[in-house]
Amino acid sequence: MRPEEIQPDTKLCTILGYNAQTGYMRKYFNKILKHNHINATAIALNIKEEHLDFTLSSVGESKVDRMMLEAEFQHKALAYCDLLDDCAQALQRVEFIEIKEGKVKGYCLEDEAKALFDTEKYLDDQILFVAKMMLLAHRWYGAKIEMNDIPLLIGENR
Repeated sequence: MRPEEIQPDTKLCTILGYNAQTGYMRKYFNKILKHNHINATAIALNIKEEHLDFTLSSVGESKVDRMMLEAEFQHKALAYCDLLDDCAQALQRVEFIEIKEGKVKGYCLEDEAKALFDTEKYLDDQILFVAKMMLLAHRWYGAKIEMNDIPLLIGENR
């Protein structure tokens, strides 16, 4: 979704990273939303390391209620979460956060994404990554989880 396409009723979420605007997280997440005809988009915030503390320490009091974290900030985000799900705690990384009533909860989708596949034999990092984006789009905006769409979504980026 281009900035001029954002309307007052467009639902928003945030992606935080060094190069969040051009990263795969934004490309695939927004592509999944568009594929499902959902009026929502991920707004990417490129930040530097020195701004991470301020950004994550104040997110609980901000208007942001859901945020994805690029890989470079996933381990560091642990310290800013009030609660962690089991996966985030076990793997010691936070892939996304949700804020409710000022409390920041960190989540990881690794286990849930792997459970979508019958076998890990042909599972690579890119397929797993797109499955995570699909799960998150479903969680936040009701996008369908269709495993057969993953090759199509990946193929469009090559």
